[in-house]
Amino acid sequence: MKAVIYARYSSDNQREESIEGQLRERKEYAEKNGITLLTTYIDRALSAKTDNRPEFQRMVKDSAKGLFDMVIVWKLDRFSRGRYDSAHYKRILKKNGVKVVSATERIAEDSTGILLESLLEGYAEFYSAELSEKVKRELTENALKCKCNGGLSTVLQMSFTNCKSTRLAQ
Repeated sequence: MKAVIYARYSSDNQREESIEGQLRERKEYAEKNGITLLTTYIDRALSAKTDNRPEFQRMVKDSAKGLFDMVIVWKLDRFSRGRYDSAHYKRILKKNGVKVVSATERIAEDSTGILLESLLEGYAEFYSAELSEKVKRELTENALKCKCNGGLSTVLQMSFTNCKSTRLAQ
């Protein structure tokens, strides 16, 4: 069995150690299961909420060449954080004779595996959406209290303008 590794991390706030840990665990998985690793595809500081990831797209394109029959990910959420993108790209890979395998999530090959995989993919999408909601709420609260959130986006600039107006009126 010949495989490639796909690794990614989401933001500039994360460090290269995130990739190193993912690679180490996948290499151990491959060795333990007698899988030959050919190469790695790594996207740095790119969210899996979108398929606009250069190495991810290159991996999907390369799958059509028939050079490998497995993509090993650390967890399914490294592959995608959207159920529909996940299904779409897994279907393309499957047509090319390639299977996506999680090195850390034990997913059975039977009917229970179908259910578990769909739950994990749904949870990944839920987690991403929920985290986004929390971050927006916290940024809004900071802006309403005239606290700095870091860089100034258009929305935050408007909030600071409103804060200044409010303070001047008091």
